[in-house]
Amino acid sequence: MSKSLGGFAVFIAVLVLIASQALFIVPETNQALVLRFGDPVRQYSEPGLKWKIPVFEQVTNFDTRVLDVDPPAEEVILTDQKRLVVDTFARYKIIDMLEFYKTLGTESQAITRLHNLINSTVRSSLGNVSLTDILSERRADIMNTIRDQVNTSAQRFGLEIVDVRIGRADLPEQTSQSIYARMRSEREQEAAEFRAQGQELAQQIRARADREKAVLIAEANKKAEILRGEGDEKAIKIYADAYSRDPSFYAFYRSMSAYGNALNKDNSTLVLSPDSDFFRYFDKRSGQ
Repeated sequence: MSKSLGGFAVFIAVLVLIASQALFIVPETNQALVLRFGDPVRQYSEPGLKWKIPVFEQVTNFDTRVLDVDPPAEEVILTDQKRLVVDTFARYKIIDMLEFYKTLGTESQAITRLHNLINSTVRSSLGNVSLTDILSERRADIMNTIRDQVNTSAQRFGLEIVDVRIGRADLPEQTSQSIYARMRSEREQEAAEFRAQGQELAQQIRARADREKAVLIAEANKKAEILRGEGDEKAIKIYADAYSRDPSFYAFYRSMSAYGNALNKDNSTLVLSPDSDFFRYFDKRSGQ
């Protein structure tokens, strides 16, 4: 009895092992190709539980989602002889896994092939357009043309190119440096011209200001001399009127002013003749 149970258990174990080796699951994001000694015999595009012959058959999975490919940047020459470093990227999907397996085998090999295919197509297509076209509204049409050409070539590999886009388009480093140097030279030349024009304008303004200053000073001096002459005239007239009213008082006032100016604290010593007319108002004998 125990031997029968043991044999049954072994039989069940063998069945479980065979089932585990014969059955496999295809996820929703994958498609599977069954290979027998390296040759494809069946393909499963729908997800679910599938089968294969253990030991003799193997399963290769391929992604059904849209995949990305980013080729290295490529330098291209446009029709106007301008050079551009173009960095493109593309999206693709596997639509025929049998053809894909026969022609490419693996996704890494597909990426390498797509790199070469995209770069060569971009190089040949952009060689027929100008920089103005790339920077204008025609850019979308150019990229659609590149996508269609790449897609036509990729279909023989079981691939569909969903989209091709230019991620970045720059001038080569040497060209950029040359353009920057030329722009800097032009800006410096413009700055020198503006500076020279500013200096010329400043000199004109200074000359005009100096001329206006000289005219204003001359007119002011003229008016000052006129006012001074009028003032002297009025002063002389006032002095003359005052002198004519009382000549003796006017002589006395002038002598007192002369004493005040001559006998100040800085110069109080005078050597004069005793009979000098300067001190006539100090003479007691004077009847004035």
